[in-house]
Amino acid sequence: MSSPVAIVTGASSGIGLALTKYLLSQAWSVVLLDIQKPPPEVTSSNDKSLYIRCDVGSWESQAAAFEQAFKWNGRIDFAALNAGIDDRDDIFRAAALDQTEFGDQAPRKPDMSAFDINLLGAYYGAKLFAHYYLRNPSKIRKMGCIVMTSSMAGLYPHAAVPQYTATKYGVVGLVRSLAPTALEVSGIRVNALCPAFVPTNLAPPGLMEAWPKEGITPMSTIIRAYEELLDEKKAWNGQCVEASLDELMYRGSPVPPGSEKVKIDIHPLNLFDEIYRERNIKFARRSRL
Repeated sequence: MSSPVAIVTGASSGIGLALTKYLLSQAWSVVLLDIQKPPPEVTSSNDKSLYIRCDVGSWESQAAAFEQAFKWNGRIDFAALNAGIDDRDDIFRAAALDQTEFGDQAPRKPDMSAFDINLLGAYYGAKLFAHYYLRNPSKIRKMGCIVMTSSMAGLYPHAAVPQYTATKYGVVGLVRSLAPTALEVSGIRVNALCPAFVPTNLAPPGLMEAWPKEGITPMSTIIRAYEELLDEKKAWNGQCVEASLDELMYRGSPVPPGSEKVKIDIHPLNLFDEIYRERNIKFARRSRL
């Protein structure tokens, strides 16, 4: 029987690269998706890894990559949807600058790449994983696993990076909303990783040097989070794991306050879900036409 196959986006550096090396050490086969090539030692002379150049913010690029990945070993068992970038636009500083330097000119269209890669790319990856996981031979299909990389910025607002924060909040909402249906319908667990400050090239110049060393989360904590989320015996689902320093803290869905709970009790969620289920089945059928 072939070894299990993982797809890792943003695999050429940072968390994605560390995860790739860990998975290879655990006898996984790994497909690395990234715009940039990974270090040669990860893919050269190694039949357990495959690099595919991919822009996760493009449906066409990511769909082609998943198809190639599935053809490589005939299975996909785990997707680490990890690719991410930080802000590429500023609303209020740009508006102030417009007044002083550009006068009456209309504002330029903002660069929304962070939304394309961090949030849309994760949605695309989940949809593609669900498709290919269900094409796995039934004898090896036990329990699929998706881990999306959010951030502590997906749990607590960060004024310095509002685009990044919004996308990471979006990932948290996506995971908590997808998880029940993913497990019920497809046998796939969906969780999020929410790292604190980790030394990666996502940080702008100067931040790594200025950040207090005692406040840096080691990569070993991140890998331990993946180990736990991959553990089929623990079978975590719908969790957002805050990985900070040497701690892992599981953040489940928040409990509504009393006033909101009354509304939910009056309008049962199962009725809400039932009505939307019929509509979403229509969407699913329409997408195949």
